[in-house]
Amino acid sequence: MPSPLAWVESPLQLLGAAEWAHAHGTRVDVAGRLMAQVEQTSNEAAARGALFGEQVGFHGIPWRMLATREHWLVGDGFSGQFRLAATVLRPKRITFLDDGLNAVAFADSLTGARPYARPRATREGAIARRVTPLALDLVQLRAARGSVDLFTAFPLGDEREARLRSLGATVSRHGFEWVRSTKSATPLGAGRVILGTARVADGLIDRSEYVAWVRRQARGGPAVYLPHRRECEQTLAEVARIGGVTVVHTGLPVELVLAAQDRPREIVTLPSSAVVTLRRVLAGSESVVREYDLADRPELAL
Repeated sequence: MPSPLAWVESPLQLLGAAEWAHAHGTRVDVAGRLMAQVEQTSNEAAARGALFGEQVGFHGIPWRMLATREHWLVGDGFSGQFRLAATVLRPKRITFLDDGLNAVAFADSLTGARPYARPRATREGAIARRVTPLALDLVQLRAARGSVDLFTAFPLGDEREARLRSLGATVSRHGFEWVRSTKSATPLGAGRVILGTARVADGLIDRSEYVAWVRRQARGGPAVYLPHRRECEQTLAEVARIGGVTVVHTGLPVELVLAAQDRPREIVTLPSSAVVTLRRVLAGSESVVREYDLADRPELAL
C-alpha cells in the first residue's frame, strides 16, 4: 500500500507532517507547495531525520499523487483546492494537520459551530462555494466511519473535542516531540529573541507603531530578530536600523530554529500561533516565551 501523502503549503504544516510520521513510526511522502520557505524547511527536516519518503514540489493541486493515496495528511482544511480535490477524489482517510490557530476554527467548522470558511476570508470563488457542502459532507461521512483525525498541538477545549467525537472524529495531540529531539543548526548570538509578525503586511497594524514596539523590546540589551516569512522588506529595513538588533534570516520556522539551542533564550512576541507552538517546543527548558500586545501589556498565558 502506498505511503500516506502529506499535502502541505507552509513550514508549520510540514512540521506537523514530520511529527505525525514520528508519532506513528510511518514514512510519509510529501507534496509541498513550491515556495522557498517550504523547500528549505523540507530539506532541513530531512537532514534532521524526518521520516519523509518521496518529496515533490507543486503549484495548485497535486492530482496525480493524491489519486494514488488512500490516506491524506492535509495541512489546510479550509483550502478551496482541498475542498475540490476531496470532492472529486474522495480519499478514504484524512488527517488534518495544524495550520496555526486556524486549527480551532477548523474544528468548529467540522462540527457546524461556524461556517466552513477561513476566518477573515475574502469572498470565495464560485467553484469553492459550490463544492464546500460536498467536501464537508465527505469529511463528516469519513468521520462517522472513524477515518478522520485532527493531529494538533493546539488546545481545542473539552467541549469542542466532545463535539468532534460525536461526529466520530478523533483528536490526537503532539508536543513537537520530534522537533524537540533535534538540534538547531542555527546558532543565535543574543539571549533575547524578538519574533517578527505578518500583521503589518496584512494591514492589521501600523508599521511605525510596530517598529516602535520592536525598539522598546530591544532596550534591555542586544537582541536577535527572527523575521516572519511574510514580512515586507520595508519593515525589515526599519527594524535592522534599530541599535542592538540583529536581523537573522534563517528561511526556517522558529520552532526548528529555537529547538535545542545552546543556551536558554527569552523570546518575545506579539500574539500569534508561535506562542503555543514554542511553549510546546521549549517545554522543560529554561527558555521562556513572553507574549505582549503593542502597548507592552503581557497577554494571558496559554
